[in-house]
Formats: sequence, structure tokens, C-alpha cells
Amino acid sequence: MAAAHGRYPDERAVAVTVVMPTYNEAETLPVVADELLTLPLHGLRLLVVDDASPDGTGQVADELAARHPERVQVLHRAGKDGLGRAYAAGMTAAVAQGADYVLQMDADGSHPVRHVPQLVGSALATGADLVVGSRYVPGGRLAAGWPTHRRVLSRWANRYVDTVLRTGLRDITAGFALWRAPVVAELDLERTRSAGYSFQIELKHAAVRAGRSVVEIPIHFEERRQGVSKMSAAVQLEAALLPWRLLLAGVPRGGLVLGGPRRRPRTTRGAR
Repeated sequence: MAAAHGRYPDERAVAVTVVMPTYNEAETLPVVADELLTLPLHGLRLLVVDDASPDGTGQVADELAARHPERVQVLHRAGKDGLGRAYAAGMTAAVAQGADYVLQMDADGSHPVRHVPQLVGSALATGADLVVGSRYVPGGRLAAGWPTHRRVLSRWANRYVDTVLRTGLRDITAGFALWRAPVVAELDLERTRSAGYSFQIELKHAAVRAGRSVVEIPIHFEERRQGVSKMSAAVQLEAALLPWRLLLAGVPRGGLVLGGPRRRPRTTRGAR
């Protein structure tokens, strides 16, 4: 546990790399990036992973990096290849560059920047290997503007996955998650099965299965500021099938493998 060992005087000193995949996020990326860089987290860095966005997001990211050369980097990929593969490339690069923690975060504004210090503080206070920003623990909530069908689908998806995989996580599909870098390194992300959003499920399942310590803290999930959902029918099908593939395969060939006894995830109650 970093905090207990005294390595960091507080969360401001921790090397946190925010990995932010982008595809057509030219309008929202600068806003979210500016909010991140004004946080009182001096060790925070932003790594944008752009999949050759046709709206010029990659160029916007390059401009951010030019203005903040010590804190912003851009990883350009040849084309749209799935959220999971973008995260795998970015998280692997973040660990290689010396991050203590790696934060998964969307560029559309749905993950409020104000929760980032809470995620980092919870990781240091608990020594958790993974801290999940959860919509479904006490104190968490969904965007007020979400229609009923989206609320029902989101809750059903989490219950469906947990029924199959028994992870104990309330929000296994969450995309707002802080990982200890050594755990990311052990995951060997190039072995992931998932190209799309099901990457979130696969990673958390691997962590829980391996007995890594997981804490869920409440967040107030917000509606995206611009753009539309990239959740295609193919991506939804992949996510629906993945839990069964993981369950039936046991330790999957070509999938993520970690060692250690299984632990039950913990919940931190109440919004901070």
C-alpha cells in the first residue's frame, strides 16, 4: 500500500497517467484536457490515443501536446480498431513510461474530472489495485437526462455479467477506472480478446479472478457533452458473448491471466 509505506506524501505527488482514447472528439477533448491539467495533481499526465479521427481530433491533441509538452502526449494509430485495443496500446505505453497509476477515462465529458482526485485518494488510502468509479454503489448515479431504456439496459448489462461471472462488482462495465501500474503490466494487455467496450469487463474479471483488491467508489455519471454513442450492434454482441466465453474457457487461451487467490470487491459508500 503506497500510502502506508510513505512513498507519497499525498495524492498530488503520484505519477498518474490518464489514458484517453479518442475518435471524433475534437470539440470535447480540449475542454476535458484543460480541466484535468488544472487539478491539484502535479504528477498527472494525459496520454491521448487517437484512431485517425476524421474530425481532426488527432491534430487537436497534437496542439495540446505542443502547449503542454511535459504533461500531454499523443499516440496516433492508423485507424479505428476498437476501444479495447486503443486502451491496450495506451495503458501499455503509460506503464512503460513510468506511471504509478493508469486511469481509464472517456474524452466526451461523461466521466467528471472532479472525481479524479477521489479515485487517486481512494487508491492511496486503501492500497487497492483497482479503483472503479461506479454508477451503481450507494451515492452513485446516472446522468439525469438518460432515458429509461438506457438506464434499464445499463443496469441489466451489469447484472447479466455478474450473474455469469460472479465478480461481485456493481459496475463491471464502467469505463472510469484507476489501476496500479504493476497490475497493468501483469495483465499483458496484448493478450486481450476484446476489441470493443467488453475490454472493460475482461480486465476487471481478470483482476477479480486473480484476487487483486478492488474498490468501487460512487460517481455521478454525466451525459456526453457532444457527439453520439459508438456502441454498434457488433460491439454489443461482443460484450454479450464475452462473459460466457470467459466462463466456459476458464483461464482463456490467448486471454488475460493473473495469479493469486480471489477476493471480494469492496464498496466505499457516499459521494465525497
